Amino acid sequence: MQPDISVKHLSKVYGDGFQALKDINLDIRRGEIFALLGPNGAGKTTLISIICGIVNASSGQVTAAGYDIVKDYRKARETIGLVPQELNTDSFETVWNAVSFSRGLFGKAPKPAHIEKVLKDLSLWDKRNNRIMSLSGGMKRRLMIAKALSHEPQILFLDEPTAGVDVELRRDMWEMVRKLREHGVTIILTTHYIEEAEEMADRIGVINRGEIILVDDKASLMRKLGKKQLTLYLQEPLADIPANLADEPLSLEDEGRQLVYTFDIQKEHTGIAELLRKLASHGIDFKDLHSSESSLEEIFVNLVRARS
Repeated sequence: MQPDISVKHLSKVYGDGFQALKDINLDIRRGEIFALLGPNGAGKTTLISIICGIVNASSGQVTAAGYDIVKDYRKARETIGLVPQELNTDSFETVWNAVSFSRGLFGKAPKPAHIEKVLKDLSLWDKRNNRIMSLSGGMKRRLMIAKALSHEPQILFLDEPTAGVDVELRRDMWEMVRKLREHGVTIILTTHYIEEAEEMADRIGVINRGEIILVDDKASLMRKLGKKQLTLYLQEPLADIPANLADEPLSLEDEGRQLVYTFDIQKEHTGIAELLRKLASHGIDFKDLHSSESSLEEIFVNLVRARS
């Protein structure tokens, strides 16, 4: 199946010589939620802006829903909805008129039933006759999404969609995004909230210093790059780790009350059985144990640190 977004050898160099993007190659599948992660200044917004036709690339090619974003700009842009980071709205306009006007900008005929559905899905229906200036910050964020969905796009970009909104509203918006995906909309999400990507994404791409350093399925990424830890809660605290265990991936925590063993879940042998035998030979007893896996945040931080 043809990808909804295809980026080939894309680079961007600004007039002052700063290279924001370096030979980006990326395919985003139809109907997936793709999370693009990266630290501030990594190139996330520049990449989105080029795909959406807001910024011109220095070199490379991009297609959206099969349309070249330069040669078939109008057709490509019609397939895309964009929710930018900044809240740019006409404060004196009503919610209904603002969303209807956005639809008209794409040359779409009026379709009140669609506008009504979008507003209801985003819990804005009761505010449809309110002026935008009267809305809360969270409601304005919902309005930006409604405007992006007004022309029924096949692809939706969400650039930091939940920045500055409370946890409850964030959860509501996650649910709305899932429903859009169920209806076949391809969603590209940039976020600083690692738990947002962990909760929502099918695949994850990591960008750093203008380069894509990894793209993988979320589950595969966490399986391949994640570490697992076994925490042993000791009967008696240890002052230090025994000498013949010094080469093991062990650390003491909680003033010697916890012994933490870190292992690679990809390896055939975890070494846990041998570790427990060694501990027993030293008379080190434990009263409980607990295992945990790396979070996506830990994987992301380690990836960026390794490439810095």
